[in-house]
Amino acid sequence: MSDAPPGPSPAARHAAPRESPPKQRDPFFDNAKYLAIVLVGMGHAWEPLRDGSRAVMGLYMFVYAFHMPAFVVISGYFSRSFTGRPDQLKRLVTGVAVPYVLFKAAYALFERLTGDDPDKPIALLEPWWLTWFLVALFIWRLTTPLWKLVRWPVGLALGFAVLASVAPHIGDDLDLQRVLQFLPFFVVGLVLEPRHFERLRGKRPRRLALVVMAAALGFAYWAARHMNDVWFYHRESAQELGAPWWAGVVMTLALFGCSMVLTGCFLAWVPRRRTWFTALGAGTLYGYLLHGFVIKGAEAAGWYAGWPHTPWGAVVVTLLAGGVITLLCTEPVRRAFRFAVEPRMDWAFRKG
Repeated sequence: MSDAPPGPSPAARHAAPRESPPKQRDPFFDNAKYLAIVLVGMGHAWEPLRDGSRAVMGLYMFVYAFHMPAFVVISGYFSRSFTGRPDQLKRLVTGVAVPYVLFKAAYALFERLTGDDPDKPIALLEPWWLTWFLVALFIWRLTTPLWKLVRWPVGLALGFAVLASVAPHIGDDLDLQRVLQFLPFFVVGLVLEPRHFERLRGKRPRRLALVVMAAALGFAYWAARHMNDVWFYHRESAQELGAPWWAGVVMTLALFGCSMVLTGCFLAWVPRRRTWFTALGAGTLYGYLLHGFVIKGAEAAGWYAGWPHTPWGAVVVTLLAGGVITLLCTEPVRRAFRFAVEPRMDWAFRKG
């Protein structure tokens, strides 16, 4: 006969449900988000240096081929559970829509102070520079249930992207060209499962990824003098770029394939263990939204004149960009700007 105290009755066990431990963040995805946002910041920092250096232009095109596609794929992957529940819609408003309005207004005022147009209007339907991503994420996430319903979501999304690339009449409202042309990457994220990321593990995928990325970097160096880099922005139709309509079809499909391959190569090299920068992955939206003030402020202040256009200057600019993005993802910065990036707006919603 046991001396242990009697356990709870079946009724008591049923009445007191067991509390599940809090879900832990996967360091792999936090690492991927941080490294992707660092590449985004570096790419923006290289923009004023492209014309004077073929090497910078080649590196710029190489990074632009996959850094935003990777970020969008990850965003889609973490949107898989979106069904339109009230709590999800509340989070979509407070975490995407409200920050868009605040930062669109802030960047418009910033342009008035640093640009040539002191009377520039705050046009909320026209995203400026990096704010397009918030508009796109809002639309993509709202349509998530539809993409989970159709039989061939990636193919359908690619069809929309192709049609957008040959439709110059879409206009600039809500930057719909980018919304539609980047849409396939978001939908790919929606259909991915953990097993797909597991296939990127191991020495063989990493070695193959290294070979592919080296070849892509060499191609980008060649293409720096033969290709219009605006294709990588996915913000204009083929006709607006001075190309025949069919070039939009070819380039959309070709860039989608190249971007997905390079995204896979990038993810193959992302550490899966916790690192010194893992915690920064939770603050990537802060780094994304805030670094534009630093980049555009540096341009307006004339800091890009002279020495940054030398080889060593480009290296320094690259390191500074990485440092700035890292700083903007830290907890002190997040606490300071949480009111704008992750505002608490319980007063605006009904309870229950």
